[in-house]
Amino acid sequence: MFLQNDGKKAGLVMRMAHRQPPSHAGWYSVRDYGAKGDGATIDGDAINKAIDAAAAAGGGTVYFPAGNYPSYTVRLKSNISLYIDQGATLVAAAPVDKVGYDKPEPNPYDQYQDFGHSHWKNSLIYGEGLHDISIMGPGLIWGKGLTRSTNVPEGGGNKTIALKLCHNVTIRDVSVLHGGHFAILATGVDNLTIDNMRVDTDRDGFDIDCCKNVRVSNCTVNSPFDDGICLKSSFGLGYSKATENVTVTNCQVSGYDEGSLLDGTFRRSWRKYSDSTTTGRIKMGTESNGGFKNVTISNCVFDYSRGLALETVDGAILEDVTISNITMRDIVNSPIFIRLGARMRGPDSIPVGVCRRIILSDIVIYNADWRHGCIISGLPGHPIEDLQMSNIRIYFKGGGTADLAKRDVPEFEKDYPEPYRWGKMPAWGFFLRHIKGLDMHDVKVSTLMPDARPAFIFKDVEDKTINRVSPI
Repeated sequence: MFLQNDGKKAGLVMRMAHRQPPSHAGWYSVRDYGAKGDGATIDGDAINKAIDAAAAAGGGTVYFPAGNYPSYTVRLKSNISLYIDQGATLVAAAPVDKVGYDKPEPNPYDQYQDFGHSHWKNSLIYGEGLHDISIMGPGLIWGKGLTRSTNVPEGGGNKTIALKLCHNVTIRDVSVLHGGHFAILATGVDNLTIDNMRVDTDRDGFDIDCCKNVRVSNCTVNSPFDDGICLKSSFGLGYSKATENVTVTNCQVSGYDEGSLLDGTFRRSWRKYSDSTTTGRIKMGTESNGGFKNVTISNCVFDYSRGLALETVDGAILEDVTISNITMRDIVNSPIFIRLGARMRGPDSIPVGVCRRIILSDIVIYNADWRHGCIISGLPGHPIEDLQMSNIRIYFKGGGTADLAKRDVPEFEKDYPEPYRWGKMPAWGFFLRHIKGLDMHDVKVSTLMPDARPAFIFKDVEDKTINRVSPI
């Protein structure tokens, strides 16, 4: 569907005759406000005029008929829907002579999280303090001129969709290609629905940060260089706010070569990705000031990606999480990683966080990386509490040596929470440390080739119940 050569790619976008929206009030075609859709003219001013007109009338649908619409920042307003029709592409234009996207706003708290999490205005589509908005349609958003870097040049943009402190938001059906640092960054967004999207991007797919009442469903996210679907709770708003009441269901994540999801080739070139392996996983954490509560992840597929990661390392509470009906294949690091750490990137005087009441069930994993096994680790005096795992079947590659079985694993208390930083582990199946209240039943692990390490290592694990777990 899309080629990496820009000239060919532009030619692949369907050139359909200008099609008018449905003939009823409330629809505002960007063509009627001066947009050319010719792939060369910067149409941002016309798009924003259409949004202004719809907002002045009390709201409506801003319509993109077939065509290619290069633009800088599109500024959403309340009660507005963007509808990108079949054959229409909203293109992130490259800045020219430092002229381009809105400037990133100042944020006195940006030392507590990455640059991308501290600024929203320097994006292709931006909204703050809005309500009742949507981005919909079967068309494409192509972040062609966005940078994936946190070092954004003057006039540059690094996010496809960035929303801050909004509520009643729906993003549905659109596809995103090459989305920059974030295809979607939602911070402090409540009542958020993301449904039936296809995202094929060069860094994060969805970053859902400090949000409440969130539904992510029926989405396919390919992100070889960074995370696919990621829940976070940063300090970007200037205060701690939990990400809570979240469902992620019927989704697929992967780390194929960028562009090969949308063109249907699903390539795996084994090129050097982030930390030398592809990413593309579902994760909760890294930015973890506000915490995570009431989260359900179900009926999801991981293919050629990193595994599931649950992390709280900045003083937050992670609790009441249920994960079920998961399948994974060709996992490039730890398939299950649960970490309570003490990086403590946040304001002073925040205590170490809490990680408790987590249930993992009905999970099958094939061809998981041999180096790490599943890593579940709290800290001395700060155990992971009330962890249940059941009906889990994992096939690891195997191949570890007896020397690795003797390794004493450091606590990594202050480290960035990433499995590869733990190195080659002394257990090929599960390394479990600093846990209080562990219930494991009907868990079976095996290797595809011989491995000299033990399958399980338990260290400082209190009140454990182990039933029908093998080999052990």
